[in-house]
This record gives sequence, structure tokens and C-alpha cells, in this order.
Amino acid sequence: MKQIYWILTNRSFLWALFIINVVGTVYGYIWYGSQLERTEPKFWLFVPDSPTASLFFVFVLLGFLLKKQWGLFQALAVITLFKYGIWAVVMNLLTLKVTGFLPWEGYMLMASHLGMAVQGLLYAPFYRIKTWHLVFAAVITLHNEIIDYVFMQYPVYSQLSLYIQEIGYFTFWLSVCSIFIGWYVGVRDKRMTWSMPEY
Repeated sequence: MKQIYWILTNRSFLWALFIINVVGTVYGYIWYGSQLERTEPKFWLFVPDSPTASLFFVFVLLGFLLKKQWGLFQALAVITLFKYGIWAVVMNLLTLKVTGFLPWEGYMLMASHLGMAVQGLLYAPFYRIKTWHLVFAAVITLHNEIIDYVFMQYPVYSQLSLYIQEIGYFTFWLSVCSIFIGWYVGVRDKRMTWSMPEY
């Protein structure tokens, strides 16, 4: 446990994770570029789901580096990182099942998005999430489902639009699960609370 704590709080590791997430976030917004070009500007904030999730975590890491606790960003990050991390893995596996083929980028996306989900949970003992932070993050997360599957601004994935109703149903319950996880690791029981060391 001490070794895990040392790794997670090591300033060099935090900087490396910060840089990786900044680069991943920028790449993610570029990846959504073609979809944003044909999206109405009023929906722009709600289309690039995964890079926005990693952007929230960028602010979490920046807070740690500055010795700050930004609970709202922590709540948004832990919920959305898990949700979109798992979502992307499942969608790529579904693509493989439907088409019988997945390019190497698909496997890269699965690995990177699984890493997103894991990193958000690894830092849970350091979070200082209040109930209102979680409620706000939950509303934002569920609101995004309305934008994606009522206003049909969901991420475009190969032939998966054929199964959009099933995907929307799955995504709603994945959101509920993610919110529950955010509550469980961030609010419910903080006896396992760790603090960042004074550098």
C-alpha cells in the first residue's frame, strides 16, 4: 500500500500523467473534428465525450500539483472517465462483433480508454468530493444522454448506428452505474482517505 501511495503521489509521476492526459485530450478533440464540422454549434460541448472526460482529469491533476482540492472536477472526472472509458471499450468490441474486423486504432482506443477508467478510480482516496459536487456531475452526465440519444448527437461509430436504441439504453444504465461508483468511492466512505504530501 505504501508503494502504491508513493507512486501515485510522486511529483514526476503526476507530471507525466498530466502531460499524457493533456496530449490525449488534444488528440481526442482532433479525432472528433469531422463530426463537429457537421454538428450545430449549440451541441459542440456535448459531442466530444471522452476528451472532455480526460480534460476534467487534467484539472484534477493540476489541482494536485498546485496542492488544491477541486472537488467538482474530481466528481466530474471519476464519473465520466469510468463511463466513457468503459463505453469505448464496449463499442469497439461491438464493432469487432458486427463487422468482423477492428483496425489497430480500435485496439489502441480500447487500451487508452480502459486506462481512463482505471486512472480515475486509482486517485479516489485523494478526492474531496461533496454531495453537491456529485449531484451536479450526475445531472451533467444524464443531461449528456439526452443530447446524445434524444437529439441524436451520439459519437459516430462505424455501423453501430444500426443498434442506436440498444446502445442508448446501455449507455443510460452505464451512466447510472458510473454515478453510483462516483458516490461509492468519492462520498460514501472516506475512511480510506489519503492526502497529497507536502512537496
